[in-house]
Amino acid sequence: MTSSHPIFIVDDDDAIRDLLANYLKKNGFCVETAPDGESFLTLFRSMPADVTRHAMIILDIMMPGMDGFDVCRELRTFSRVPVIMLTAVSDEMDRIVGLELGADDYLAKPFNPRELLARIKAIYRRSEPVSEQQDEGRYYHFNGFCLDTTTRELTSPDDQTQSLSGADYSLLMLFISHPGQVLSRDCIAESTRKRDSAPLDRFIDVHISRLRHCLGENARNPEIIKTVRGSGYLLATEVMHSNQTQTTHP
Repeated sequence: MTSSHPIFIVDDDDAIRDLLANYLKKNGFCVETAPDGESFLTLFRSMPADVTRHAMIILDIMMPGMDGFDVCRELRTFSRVPVIMLTAVSDEMDRIVGLELGADDYLAKPFNPRELLARIKAIYRRSEPVSEQQDEGRYYHFNGFCLDTTTRELTSPDDQTQSLSGADYSLLMLFISHPGQVLSRDCIAESTRKRDSAPLDRFIDVHISRLRHCLGENARNPEIIKTVRGSGYLLATEVMHSNQTQTTHP
C-alpha cells in the first residue's frame, strides 16, 4: 500500500508538518510537505499523474493566504484524491464546510499521529479495487446508473460520467450492497469512517447530501436515497451486477 501512495502534508506549522512527515515516513509512506496552499497546488500539479492519482492530502484549514477551504475547492476542480482536513477541536462548522467541499474525513487538533495513520489506512482500504465482486460483475446497475467498481466512475442515465471520491464511493457501495434496507446513521458512520456518529456530528447529513448531488437527486424529494424519519436512509431501487457497461433498468 504505502510505497505507491504518497502523502502530501499541507500545514503552516513547521513543528506539526515535521512531526507528521517523520512519523509517516517511519511507517513506510513517501511524504511531501508544503507550508501553504499555493506552494502545495504548484507542487501537486508539477508531479506525474501516476503519482498524484494514488496520493492523499493532509490539509490544515487555518493557513495564511489560501486557507484549507480554498485549497480543497481548487483541488476538486481537477482531482478526486482523498483529503483529510485538520480542524480546530470545537469548530464543527469547519468540518461541515470541508465535507461539503469534498473532503473525505477530518481530524480535530490536537490529535495522536496514530489516529491519523489509522484514518489514512482506512481510506486507502476503501479505495482498493473490489476484487471479490469480479465473479458477479465489474459493474453495478441501478435506476439507470452504472457504477464501475474498478475505476470508481459513475455513469448517469444520460451517459454523463463522473469520478467519485473515496468517501462518496464508499457510501454508495454501502447502499448498493444493502438495497431496500434501512441503514441507521450509526451503521453508516461505522461502515464509512469506523467510528460512531456523535450527536452533534453532521458528517452523515452532509455526506448523504453530497451523494444525492452526485446522483442528481432533488434534495426535497429524493427518489433513489430516501430518508426514513427516525431510522436512517435506504436505497429505494433494485441493483444488478453485470460485466457490461451498458446501464440497464432492473
